Amino acid sequence: MDYKVGLLGRITLLSISLFLLSYFIMSGAGVFAISLFIILVLAQVIFLLGYAESSFKKVRQFLDNIKQDNYTNVYPVKFDGTETDDLHIEFNAILAKLQEDQAEKEANYQYFRSVFQHLSIGLITFDEEGKIQIVNTAAKRMLNIQQLNLISEIENINKELHQAIHSLRTGGSELIKIAHPDGIMQLSVYVIELVMRDSKFKLVSIQNIQSELEEKEMEAWQNLVRVLTHEIMNSIAPVSSLAATIKGEIESKIEQNVPADISELEDYLMALSTIEKRSEGMINFVSDFRSLAHIPNPKFQTIRLKSLFAQMETLLQHQFEANQIMFKCSITPEDLILFGDQNLIEQVLINLIQNAIHAVEDAVSKVISLEAFIDEAGKIIIEITDSGKGIEEEAMAKIFIPFFTTKKKGSGIGLSLSKQIMRRHKGNIQVRSTIGQGSTFKLIFNA
Repeated sequence: MDYKVGLLGRITLLSISLFLLSYFIMSGAGVFAISLFIILVLAQVIFLLGYAESSFKKVRQFLDNIKQDNYTNVYPVKFDGTETDDLHIEFNAILAKLQEDQAEKEANYQYFRSVFQHLSIGLITFDEEGKIQIVNTAAKRMLNIQQLNLISEIENINKELHQAIHSLRTGGSELIKIAHPDGIMQLSVYVIELVMRDSKFKLVSIQNIQSELEEKEMEAWQNLVRVLTHEIMNSIAPVSSLAATIKGEIESKIEQNVPADISELEDYLMALSTIEKRSEGMINFVSDFRSLAHIPNPKFQTIRLKSLFAQMETLLQHQFEANQIMFKCSITPEDLILFGDQNLIEQVLINLIQNAIHAVEDAVSKVISLEAFIDEAGKIIIEITDSGKGIEEEAMAKIFIPFFTTKKKGSGIGLSLSKQIMRRHKGNIQVRSTIGQGSTFKLIFNA
């Protein structure tokens, strides 16, 4: 109210002064009087403009404080009911709210920074220029460093880790072995690419899984020993028993000096033949085990999936026709190219298609489809789907274990080999199955 009264009063005085100035000019008053009123009018105009701008100056000052995150200023309040007083009250309320929001934001930042620092998983964030934003205590401990300013400094610690951090994209992971004063560490490196306020940066998580790997390794050895013991004992026990029986009968004949007749020799021959067959079975078993343990390193090359699928169809065409199986191929896009070892990938596809052929043996509708495409994450996917009876839930957890098989005939190493080959290609193999509706094996290749 005081501002309006002041403004109206000044405008009124200016109007009166202009009226008197006009009157003196029209009545031919002296130069001194006219000059005096001109000066008076100019002074009133200047004071009027200054008075009008006084409130705008306060608003500009208020906005400058907000722009500079300065919320500590307090505007004086007289509680006299004037508009200036009301304006100061509103200014102080807004500054108090902004100050509270800033304090809450700072508290949240410190909270998440504290959580970030105390996580057992190593975390590093850096921008496009490689400048480190945050590196937590766990990462420093794993890398055995006190400070990290640039991501390029990791190259001095471990070149493979540095290469993995730069080459991995969102969702990518890799296992890196590094030396540490506490011993060798197996680090699982996982990378996420993020964009915040038009700025790109990477979040790298590093986790030491050495103890987990050792535990799994021990478990794997125990399972392997259990499988080998079972298989070897199943073959050796009857062979040993049969050999002991033959030895006992022959020793008895020799001691009694009794010549063996033809029927006894035939029995001995049959027993020896049985021992030979079981020995061959043991040799084949050891051979399968050796092939599982000696998968060659992939020789990467460009593979045109259209040509590869055509080869698979030609190679297995006779089995498809003999078993009355409908085989379907689909590639999207048609010129899709895969980078990998063609011989090893062919071996995986042959294993999976052969399994699919066995799966549809008793099915009413015998359909096997081979499909390749690029998923939403940019990964190349190959799927082998059959219309068979599906895989039991109990067997699903074991199908990739060496020598486990649900077939009457088979060594049980096909899926294990396929799993290892996919891992050598930095990929993975997954399976989904529904009883009575078939199964789908999914080969995932990181592009």
